[in-house]
Amino acid sequence: MFDLFASGLKLKSQKITSGQAIEVMPPPKKVHIPFSQHQGNPARPVVSIGDHVKAGTVIAEAEGFVSVPVHASISGTVTAVQRHPHPVLGHSLACTVEADESDEWKNPAQTHQSYENLPVPELLKKIKGAGVVGLGGGAFPTHVKLAPPDDIKIDTLLINGCECEPMLTADYRLMLEYPVGIVEGAKIFQKILGTPKLVFVLENNKTGAAHALEKEGAVVRIIRARYPAGHEKQLIKSVLRRTVPLEKLPWHAGCVVQNIATCHAAFQAIRFGKPLIERVITVSGEGVREPKNIMVRIGTPLEDIINFCGGYAAKPRKIIFGGPMMGIAQFAPDVPVIKCTTGIIVKLRERSEPETSCVRCARCVDVCPMKLMPCEMVKYVKHNEFNKADDLGTRACIECGCCAYVCPAKIPLVHYFKYGKTEIQRIRS
Repeated sequence: MFDLFASGLKLKSQKITSGQAIEVMPPPKKVHIPFSQHQGNPARPVVSIGDHVKAGTVIAEAEGFVSVPVHASISGTVTAVQRHPHPVLGHSLACTVEADESDEWKNPAQTHQSYENLPVPELLKKIKGAGVVGLGGGAFPTHVKLAPPDDIKIDTLLINGCECEPMLTADYRLMLEYPVGIVEGAKIFQKILGTPKLVFVLENNKTGAAHALEKEGAVVRIIRARYPAGHEKQLIKSVLRRTVPLEKLPWHAGCVVQNIATCHAAFQAIRFGKPLIERVITVSGEGVREPKNIMVRIGTPLEDIINFCGGYAAKPRKIIFGGPMMGIAQFAPDVPVIKCTTGIIVKLRERSEPETSCVRCARCVDVCPMKLMPCEMVKYVKHNEFNKADDLGTRACIECGCCAYVCPAKIPLVHYFKYGKTEIQRIRS
């Protein structure tokens, strides 16, 4: 077992859905599909109200290199192209499709028997055309991540199966139930990059998944379960002992990191010509009656998913898209699942202690995986001294939430750092 970075947190595991096999949720009667579901330029809409679409129809085309197309996830009629609640951006332009209940596909599955022999440009074209992005939460266009500059040599491809958030199990179930597609997808990535080394990295609480991948020929490295092991910078540090420089990509450390769900999506795109219109998420927390892992269509509203999981156990105090540490609280019942949604957490209790003054205990410094000084950074952000906050490395914050989790003064440190990073970026631009 590899030693992990010394900081971070040992969180209590709450993976109550780890034994729940993936259920396929039936197509919803209505979807709201945002055109902004990836980093880079939003996709450009190409449909209008009244258009009929099938599952897999392109409804928005990529706008530039760092962008991907967006596809309809059900068959039906476009009834709106307007701003709608978005789980990350608050609101954004989205396409509403009302189902015709035929669930007809634009291009039914077409098996490509010799996909391994396709040339690299063709593989990249298919991955981009299917709208594949990083499904671990980052949503960076995958075809861009697989195209490093010519002067950068990539020697290692790491496949991230850590899933360190304490309540999520979607990736774990995907590895148990779909190991062939994941390993084949990783091999496609390896061919595109031309890397000599391909390594799957899992935490030591996922031995079943490790065995499933090894049966398919994967090389698996096990690291200790410690949050945020799944962040790619910590993963690279743990396994390769390399540091990704500030404002640089893993390319600059000679490696690329891909999530296991992204591998599976790329395999589906290249082997079967299937665009990214659905994904596996975990629905958990004491506030939902039947916690599950489900395969859900992109654009499915929150309320439909909760109903599929038996409804609310009681009036929820907080609903989070993502994990409890890095997820984002939601405010609208019709906010949709998007490509980077890893889970939905429903909480009946929420910490509400007021923020008090920093007691200089330095616990935040001890747990910061980026070796920053949160207690000093927040002081400058609060006083709008953003240049000083920048000098302390605020832009390197990965927003993992470890500092706020241990803070005895209940200071919402990550909230301050998100604000500070926005202001620093504004000043520098």
